[in-house]
Amino acid sequence: MRLLHLQSGSLSLTENYTEHVPPYAILSHTWGENTKEVTFNDFTTGTYANKIGYRKIQFCGEQAARDGLQYFWVDICYINKSNLLELSEAINSMFRWY
Repeated sequence: MRLLHLQSGSLSLTENYTEHVPPYAILSHTWGENTKEVTFNDFTTGTYANKIGYRKIQFCGEQAARDGLQYFWVDICYINKSNLLELSEAINSMFRWY
């Protein structure tokens, strides 16, 4: 499972955690149009801040920080959809992560 990490105002995507997952917040929300939501690819290319959906992610990170958490999980941002094995595993694991 990948998490988003907010530290000193800087946002990054973690590597996959398989064990010892740190405490994290979850962003529960409704999604807008696909072209406006932030994806895994947006994080890897550094274009995530240009999307309208980034505001929800930024708010979640700030709220998590106010609650004493550095990590948070947003369902669409952590999945590398180009890797079919990862996509399948992520879909099957989502219930447990929630």
